[in-house]
Amino acid sequence: MRAALLDALGGPDAVRIAADAPAPVGAHPMGVGGRLLVEVHAAGVSFPDLLRSRGEYQMRPELPFAIGAEVAGVVAEAPEGSPLAVGDRIAALTHWGAVAEYALAMPQHALRLPDHLSYAQGAALYLNYCTAYYALHRVGVTAGETVLVQGAAGGVGTAALEIVAALGARSIAVVSNEAKEHAARALGADEVVRSTGDWLAAVRALTDGRGVQAVVDPVGGDRFTDSLRALAIGGRLAVVGFTGGSIPELKVNRLLLRNLMVCGVEMVAMDAEEPGTVQMVNDGVQALVDAGKVRTLVGAQLPLDDAAEALRVLDRRDAIGKVVVTVRG
Repeated sequence: MRAALLDALGGPDAVRIAADAPAPVGAHPMGVGGRLLVEVHAAGVSFPDLLRSRGEYQMRPELPFAIGAEVAGVVAEAPEGSPLAVGDRIAALTHWGAVAEYALAMPQHALRLPDHLSYAQGAALYLNYCTAYYALHRVGVTAGETVLVQGAAGGVGTAALEIVAALGARSIAVVSNEAKEHAARALGADEVVRSTGDWLAAVRALTDGRGVQAVVDPVGGDRFTDSLRALAIGGRLAVVGFTGGSIPELKVNRLLLRNLMVCGVEMVAMDAEEPGTVQMVNDGVQALVDAGKVRTLVGAQLPLDDAAEALRVLDRRDAIGKVVVTVRG
């Protein structure tokens, strides 16, 4: 089968398109429930894929492996007793291996893909929307609150904007340029501020000086401290990731003096402590998808032959929404 393989941890330039990659065998090593084989139509590529291509991510499969953390396609083989059946359209998590004609998915991380969403949209679904949903759950966002979304034109950011709207909350999107502002507004951002200017002052002005009730932050880096400053007294911040490149440090007196809360977002780790967490997130996102409240934003869409460029788009920070590789037409 055809696949975009890494034989060495050399970043995007190490990706090669193989015409004779071996078909997947067995079940996904991190899967629960058995072998779920997907005929891949589209694959999602995200920031962890870029890190993994360089050996900089905590989850490191053995070489060689295909890039791509999630798939959208048709079930080719389903585990016995699974609610999924051969022929079902699904969107699912793979962590790696997605940019190939066939991929092993994780049964516990699969959603049904309704007909009103394309395969490309499906490839933008699981990782971003489940992460955003769980982040908003962790900080307890409710209708009428105001949520600041950092990196609002990226994969998790765009997902967060749609889910904030579905929850009946108000969103303030932080973006870096006009194209990203347009994308954020198209997904329902109530307000947009530019990271290239004094965005903290703009947020305070938009909240009458009070600040926001919650922040979703997949960026980290030097934005983190001002994200804390943007919170109202009693506000909550969800740490989602560090696409800004550095892991910030926190002076906890900032939390003490203003009764702030900072929490991590990792639903699989929590599922081990509180079984049912992943299913709760799956059910919540599936309900939004079925109700038509999720569209997903596909930014760069590239053919399999250009899979390395998908990683380069992420490396250049050019991504708006999800970067998708089309495997089948």
